[in-house]
Amino acid sequence: MFTGIVTEVGKVVAVRRETDRLAFRIEMGYKDLIEGESIAVGGACLTVVSCGEDWFEVEAIVTTRSRTWFGDLEVGDEVNLERSIQLGDRMGGHFVQGHVDAVGEVCNTKTEADALLLDVKVPDEIDELTIPHGSVSIDGVSLTVNETPAPNVLLVALIPYTLEHTTLGNLKTGDKVHLEGD
Repeated sequence: MFTGIVTEVGKVVAVRRETDRLAFRIEMGYKDLIEGESIAVGGACLTVVSCGEDWFEVEAIVTTRSRTWFGDLEVGDEVNLERSIQLGDRMGGHFVQGHVDAVGEVCNTKTEADALLLDVKVPDEIDELTIPHGSVSIDGVSLTVNETPAPNVLLVALIPYTLEHTTLGNLKTGDKVHLEGD
């Protein structure tokens, strides 16, 4: 379980594609990761298969690849990271399982005052779960749905802190995002 509060932005430093296998190495600042630990990468719960002082590796199996944008990852890409919650941790955001339900697409961005408004086209399975002022996880970030301006479109407002501390501030029209409905 996760909270959707990103605690680190990692950088993809290696991608290994084999016939039916996808693995990637991510540089990050966590100092005490261990093999077998669950970690949310872009909102998808993955298992640390190996790690060092400032990096870890994960693999995306066929079912994970079928519902994520991991197949498009390239060296240099940045990803949102969150370690799983522990009993006794503060609970910010909302409960996020790390089970990416679908991939959405940014269909519009607009700056309004101090916020970035992000319209995301979502598939039916997310649309049917989405209500104004409900929660959604986009690339692992816990967000409030401000409105649903059209069928299969949700709008979220990103505050400056989120823009500075996650990858969401880099999104542009046409970009793919991981979605977890609430």
